[in-house]
Amino acid sequence: MLKRWRQTVTATDLVVWAIGLTIGIGVIYGSIQTIRAGQYTSQQWINLTIDGLKLGEIYALNALGYTLVYGILRMINFAHSEIFMSGPFTAVFLAKYLNSIGFYNSHPIISLLLITLLSAAISATLAILLERIAYRPLRFAPRLVPLITAIGASFFLQYTFRGMYGNDPETYPTFDILKGVFQIGPIPIPKTDALVIVSAILMMLILYGIVQYTKIGKAMRSVSEDKETALLMGIDVDRVIVFTFILGGISAGVAGILYSLIFHQVHFYMGFIPGLKAFTAAVLRGMGNVVGA
Repeated sequence: MLKRWRQTVTATDLVVWAIGLTIGIGVIYGSIQTIRAGQYTSQQWINLTIDGLKLGEIYALNALGYTLVYGILRMINFAHSEIFMSGPFTAVFLAKYLNSIGFYNSHPIISLLLITLLSAAISATLAILLERIAYRPLRFAPRLVPLITAIGASFFLQYTFRGMYGNDPETYPTFDILKGVFQIGPIPIPKTDALVIVSAILMMLILYGIVQYTKIGKAMRSVSEDKETALLMGIDVDRVIVFTFILGGISAGVAGILYSLIFHQVHFYMGFIPGLKAFTAAVLRGMGNVVGA
């Protein structure tokens, strides 16, 4: 077992684990020191925990897009932050229209489903186009070439959406149904935060289930392991790669809507910081590792 472990674990894995362990120790030590200093009340700690959960789950959901694509193509899709941006930045106009005709708050569940579906559809469509136009012709190129292409595609998409929708931020209308808090014992949880946390968990479980327990998920894992052997086994590699981009696009589109429910404003540059944090999360636990992301 030890021999097998030595063969599978690389120096890169050890460095990443060491960085993660150092960060974990620093967080625990800092938390203990802060608790001892008594700088925050118990309610403030609860609020900080809820904020960390809701933002962390959005970043994790976005990180799945990075790690899925890397697991299949062994390339970092830096344009994924713009896929995250494109869905909610488009769906905001539907939300405004529904609000203008009075449908938005009179039928909040249907409205939320409609803007989420539109966001996921736009992000998934953009991911398909990105794979087909930018990445597929470079499938067998040196690894630096698709990396540079991804950076170029990121800038291209940013300024395309800036040209289509303008420089100014757009604001999502507020759902009246999400005002107020849920009281769970002594803990008050804002309704928006509760929706974001539960929705993100469900979405991550669905994605994990698809990858681990479905036929297409098994094909994805096979292609990730060895494309040539998967092709010899009768797996349509191009189809699997397209499906992976669709899955990553949908997760980014849903994450974008959850992000918009918290911050309300969307703009052409909104994907950069969440994308950077999601990418960091994916790297720290190992790119290509769905559970780690």
